[in-house]
Amino acid sequence: MRLLDRYVFVEWLKIFAISLGVTLGILVMHDMYSNLGNLITWGASFYEIVLFYALLVPTLVPVVLPISLLISLIYVLGALHRNNEITAMRSAGMNIFSITRSLWVAGVALSALLLWLNADLIPTCTERSRTLYDNINFEQQLRNAKDANAVGIVKQLCFNNRRDGRLWFMNSFSQATNEGRGARVSVFGEGGAEKYRVMARKAVFDDVEMCWFFTDGKEIDFDAEHRIKKETVFDKKYFKNFTENPRIMVLSMRRVKDLSLFETKTIIDALGSHSARESLPYLVRWYSIWASSFVCVIVVAIAIPFSVSGVRTNPMVGVSKTFGLFFLYYMIDNVLTALGGRGIISPLAASVIPVVAMFVFALLLYRKAM
Repeated sequence: MRLLDRYVFVEWLKIFAISLGVTLGILVMHDMYSNLGNLITWGASFYEIVLFYALLVPTLVPVVLPISLLISLIYVLGALHRNNEITAMRSAGMNIFSITRSLWVAGVALSALLLWLNADLIPTCTERSRTLYDNINFEQQLRNAKDANAVGIVKQLCFNNRRDGRLWFMNSFSQATNEGRGARVSVFGEGGAEKYRVMARKAVFDDVEMCWFFTDGKEIDFDAEHRIKKETVFDKKYFKNFTENPRIMVLSMRRVKDLSLFETKTIIDALGSHSARESLPYLVRWYSIWASSFVCVIVVAIAIPFSVSGVRTNPMVGVSKTFGLFFLYYMIDNVLTALGGRGIISPLAASVIPVVAMFVFALLLYRKAM
């Protein structure tokens, strides 16, 4: 590495480390404001609290890494610009790429790091931190509750299993005991007509038999015209073909953007059809996680031309344009995500178009700056 490359890289790295630490600290403090009080109230030990935040920090990296990179690039390049160091380098016959080569390497390395984190570490940390948080909550509820079925309640649980043609609804579901109250399951045939319906006071997932059984219920069969053909009342009945995993059913009730990569893939597989409307938001989420890994390269490509604009331009103009452009990028990304989730455009296009469009635009700006 040349002396100049080391100089630019070290100056950037110092600011990047400070920016990353400060941004992470702010987000951790924000989470502490929301959740630390709950953990203490629920009786979490010091070890559990430390472990929770140790698992939480990696999940914040995809948010803070691009922001910290953008801030550090604008600060360092702006300082070089104000001190006329970039002008001196260009006067010595160096182009913009020669001056910022080390920053490009850093951007590519950070994108590779983010890709690995998204594919491996972050999903694991997301799921373990959520499980730890829920378990502490459930333990506190178990200590105070008279009925274990009142612990970890999910109200109005709905799940559409298109792969097996079953539509579930429960008035309430306990995550602690895998027991639902006020259950109804509609089973559909190949043509989309309802074949039969199971209604019961209680539905329980048997983790030994790996299926559901219902108590105090009835089974209603329908004919081809959807008229009631037969009603069967039962006290308790196992349905061996009802194998839906309660964890997947609960995950489907969470916000899509809160799901990890592994959880998103699990729900996509459970829904069974990539063309199903219920699958579309999860497919957009799946592709977006992968596409977002390359945002660090886009940050470098955008920040450099705006930050090293000519000496006659106020550096703050370039800074404002950079932040404005990234605001526009996130607006476009949100709009296309909504369109992809509704099936107006394909999930892959909704995830890739913002990244590709911004990267092409950034390269045009970069070429002009050179």
